Amino acid sequence: MVVISKSLRISSSSNFQIIDITRDIVDILNEINEENKMGNGIVNIFTKHSTSSIRVNENEKGLLMDFEKALKGVVKEKDNYKHNFIDNNAASHIKAFFLGASESIPIVEGRLDLGTWQSIFFIELDGPRSNRTVDLTFIGE
Repeated sequence: MVVISKSLRISSSSNFQIIDITRDIVDILNEINEENKMGNGIVNIFTKHSTSSIRVNENEKGLLMDFEKALKGVVKEKDNYKHNFIDNNAASHIKAFFLGASESIPIVEGRLDLGTWQSIFFIELDGPRSNRTVDLTFIGE
């Protein structure tokens, strides 16, 4: 068994932004395969920030716009949130609670085993920000 840890640095340009990081993860997996050949296993993708999320879904423009609209409908931007007295970003934290901080993706024969329409997204909920960190842990054989 082999365990390999890598990190991605991500910058966002707006308060809410869905960033497709699939290609970045595939590139890192390809680099790992050049050195260690990870045949089968799993990669855990974890954001180290409590106002961002990692999710898997389809990268279709209309769907991503619908997701943003739905999320804004579930969590009001302005409310009498207690956390806003600290740093005025309670809605971002609440959205992250709903969405989650990580995803685990199978690796089969050295490749991410995503469905046909699936992509991996970093979701910025409190941007713009620079140097967001996403940790990748590859576990396999």
